[in-house]
This record gives sequence, structure tokens and C-alpha cells, in this order.
Amino acid sequence: MRIRTLPAATALAVLFSSAVLTATQASADTDRPVAVYDADDTVVDGVHQRIFFSDRSRDQIVATTYSGTVVGTVSGLPQVRDLVITPDSKTVYAAVQGADKIVAIDTEQLTKTAEYPTGTGTIPSTVAYTDGTVWFGYGDQWDSGLGAVDLTPPAPEPAETPAPAPTVRLGLDAGHDWSSPPMLYADPDNPGTLVALDGHISSGPMVVYDVSSGTPAIRTSATPGGFHRDAALKPDGQSIVVAGPGSRALTEYRLSDLSVAHTYPVADQPLSVDVAPDGTVAATVRDVDDLGDTYVFSGGPAKPASVRNLTHQWMPEWGHQLNWSADGSRLFVLTGDSENTRFHRIDEPRKYLTTATVSAPATAPRAKPLTVTGTLVSGAKLPAGTPITVTRTDMESPDGRSLGTKTLGTGGKFSFSDTPYSGGKVRYTVRYAGDATHTPAAASDTVEVSRATPALTLNNNGRLYSYGADVRFTAHLGTTYKNRTVELWADPFGTDRPKRLIRSGTVNSAGNISGVVDMARDTTVYAVFKGDSRYKPRTVKVTAYAKVRVSTSVSRHYRTAKIGSTTYAWFHKNTNPLITTAMPAYPGRMQRFDLQAYYQGGWHTLA
Repeated sequence: MRIRTLPAATALAVLFSSAVLTATQASADTDRPVAVYDADDTVVDGVHQRIFFSDRSRDQIVATTYSGTVVGTVSGLPQVRDLVITPDSKTVYAAVQGADKIVAIDTEQLTKTAEYPTGTGTIPSTVAYTDGTVWFGYGDQWDSGLGAVDLTPPAPEPAETPAPAPTVRLGLDAGHDWSSPPMLYADPDNPGTLVALDGHISSGPMVVYDVSSGTPAIRTSATPGGFHRDAALKPDGQSIVVAGPGSRALTEYRLSDLSVAHTYPVADQPLSVDVAPDGTVAATVRDVDDLGDTYVFSGGPAKPASVRNLTHQWMPEWGHQLNWSADGSRLFVLTGDSENTRFHRIDEPRKYLTTATVSAPATAPRAKPLTVTGTLVSGAKLPAGTPITVTRTDMESPDGRSLGTKTLGTGGKFSFSDTPYSGGKVRYTVRYAGDATHTPAAASDTVEVSRATPALTLNNNGRLYSYGADVRFTAHLGTTYKNRTVELWADPFGTDRPKRLIRSGTVNSAGNISGVVDMARDTTVYAVFKGDSRYKPRTVKVTAYAKVRVSTSVSRHYRTAKIGSTTYAWFHKNTNPLITTAMPAYPGRMQRFDLQAYYQGGWHTLA
């Protein structure tokens, strides 16, 4: 079983952006932000169901569940880089570049249990584990080399002598000159072999070491060319899959002589690769053209890969961001950048991603046939006759009504006809249930089906009423299908009083409904019909006006008397009459008061 999970990002979900398409991912897949700023490497702990991320910029290791929930961190690890986990999942070893040491982390307690200084200025950055030894790459540019932490040195003689402490050795390159710290790969299930790659020089050196004696000896080497970004050993211990050389392929090399065994075609430059316990290869690519960023070669190199697009943008080019779970059933991928790192868990990574599209007319007449078309596409083509189910959702069937099972035609296309008797928005949803090798898929599109315009009237438009009069407004609704409810709303002029519902109910047998408005001010009245499956919603309005109530009173007189039918007030000569007027207050409202006197046989306006 492969223990170290190597840099490979397997993107698993093509998300389409279209007005007529809604694609579904596998039911339980996870896509969420994760509190990792600058992940350099990732390993999976199958015993505790945890994932460990080295966060170089924040000098820490972050541990999460298989769902991406952070369960703890180990801090104080300056510029922590590569990680490797032991076969029993008890310990993670980390290359702490900024502290010149290898650090051991307890995977259950999330604490540091040991530190192994590698020497001042050695800046270790890569690690691998096999046969009780942590191998590490160290140095900078042409001053780089291969070192080891011997965790279980030979027992001393006699037996009662205390066991020696782990030792650190440097300069174990066996004569090879590295241009950068070598990328290291080992499989504890296939001991005795250590593979080293130089990813920072165009010749792309690869060296297979025999480490069975504890001291590396070169078994074979080659310079296939290319700047290697990542690699992963196959579980049989006979080959290694490398991201590169070249810009559009993963290459599998035999460890016996580093000859090419297979190539796995991808559409862009590979960035990360990982191999499941059953040998399934997964990889991420740069994806400049948005063709898909994650590849899973379920059928090996000779069959099309299942391609998914997790980001619709360039994948991160830092570190190792893709891992299979320990049992190979799920795939974990990091995407995004340092400001927005996202965690993806793919629950059915070996299935070919299936995507559906549905296209229906934008508009259609009610009770007339229409045709819906679409496609069902997968990396492994679906045969004609593949069943799909269709559901129609409309105002009469808000929870959806099955239109039965349709079948896929040639070229992944389908079409069917339907006659919608319900107007308004009608949605057609097509679903494919998936099978042993294909993920489920669903898509839908909406048609605006015509509806008739109902007759709706409201009386009293433009009429003038006395202040405070109770005025009855009556709406009349013509023919409709099922809905016979009308609402009456009153909206008094001004901003201090809100629009309010004065009546809502079913119209009578004559189609009428009435409501009363207190005409304390000018008012707009609305009649609202919300529509049904065959008639459109409609609103009509009228405006009625209210007279202002004005009163005038006279005081300070000593008597009143009538002359003819007119009442007059009598005042003493030395008493000034007090005349008071009143009307409802309203901002900006004014009144005019005219005062006249009778003299010389007539009434005259006083200044």
C-alpha cells in the first residue's frame, strides 16, 4: 500500500455555466474552504481518518477530517515543507526547512514527539520513509544532497547496552550531483528502493537507489528531460508515474531501467499525480483553456480519463495537493490560492463524470405541443437506449409530475415532446441515475407558457368625496380558471401612511368584491388578481380625491339674532370680534380667509 501521498490534484466535477443547464455532482462530494494558507504537501492518515497539510507560510501543520474540518494544528515549524507518514499511521515526519531539522508529529495527539537536527544551513525540504529510515533532500541548488535519519540503528553488543539514539547522515548521494534537493519517493510495502528526481534542471535526472543496506547505491539512472513537478510509485513497486516530462502527458517509468512503460495523455501541463492502492492514476493539470483540471484514469492509460473541472481557472502550482484515501475509495484535492484555499472530497473518483444539458423553447403557447432537446455526455460514451427520466414542474404540479422514462439517442442526444396545459413557468428536468461506471446527472430548462389576460375593473376613478366619507370601492373580475380571489389595497397620498390591505377574498357570483376606504385624504386604490395556471396576474388602480374639511366660528359677541333667515352676531363697539378657522393639518397646506363689511348698501372686502 502507498503511504506517502504525492503531489497530484484530481479534479472531479465539471460545472457548466449555461442558462439552460444545471449539472449535479456525486451526491456526497465536498467543496469547502479550508484554513490552509500555503500548502506545500499533504498526507493521509487512514487509521485516524485525518489529512495533514504543511502550511509553509504560517509555519504549521494543519490536520483535518476527511470532510475538511480542522481538528488541530502543530505550530512552531518554520517553513515546514515535505511530509511523510509511517505505515502504521502513528507518526508524520516533516522537513522543517527554516529550522534545519526533521520533526516527528504524533498523529493522534497532534504534538511534536522528536526533533532531528540536520546541521546548520542544510535546509531540508523533501522526505520519504522506508525500512525505519527517514530519507531527506537538503541544500540549495548545486549544494544539494541526500541525507538520512536512521530511526532504528543496529542494536549494540552486548544486549544490555542502551540502544543508540537515532543518527543523522549527510552526503549519501552515491556520486550523483544534484542541482536542487532531490524529490524523494519510497514505498514501505516495497522496501529497499528509493527514487530521487531532480525537478529544477531541464535534463530531468532520475535516480533509483538501492537502500537495502542502509547506504544508498545507484541501481539505475536516466535523464529523460523535463522539469518534474511530482511523482507517485505504483503499488507493485515496479514503476513510478511522473508529472512530466513534456507539457501534455504523465509518464510511467519502469524502475528496473527507467524505460517508458506508459504515457497518460492530459490536455495541459501536469502539476500533481497520485496512485491509488489498486493502481488507478489521478492527476491535476494547469488547465489554461478551462478544459478540465483533474484527471482519473480508471481504465488505465489506454482508455479515456474521467475529466472534471473543480476550479475553472489555473490550478495551484505549489506543492502536493492531491491524495487518494488510504483505502483508495475517495480522492482529496486542494484548489484555489493562498487567499482562498478550497478542499474537495470526491466520493466516487473512478466513475466517469456525466453532464446533462436541456434546451426548451423560451416561450410556447398553452395547450400546444412543444419539443425539448438535450445531451448526456461522459468521458465513457453512453450507448443509445440509455434510460433517462423526465419531470415537469408547473403551477398545477408544483412538486413535479413524472412524464415517464425516455431514452438516449445516438451521439448522446435526446428529444421528447409534451403539451403543457398549465401556463406560466414550466420547468422540464431530465435525470440520469448513473451506473457502475458513470456518475448521475441532471439538468433542467424553463419555458414561459402563455396565459390569457383576465378582465379586471375598479370603480370610482377620479371622483371627489367629502372629507372622512366612507367610500365603497368595487372590483369586478371576469373569467378565470381556478383562482377567483382578488385583493383590494389602499395607498393614501403622502409618505407617512403605508399601503394597506383593505379586503381579500373570493369574488361573488357576479364577479364582484368590495372594500370601504375612509377618505381622509386623496387615495389610490388597487385591485390585484394574482393569476392562475391559465390566466395572467393583473393589477388595476384608480385614484379618488377627498375634500378638505374647513370650519369657521365667531366669538366675543354678546348676542345673536336673525334678520330674515340669516343669523347675525352682535358686538359692543369697543369689542373686537374673534373669528377662528380650522382644517386638518398637512405639510404645506394653506387657507385663504376673506373678511367683508356691509356699508353703503352692500358688502365690501376689507383689506
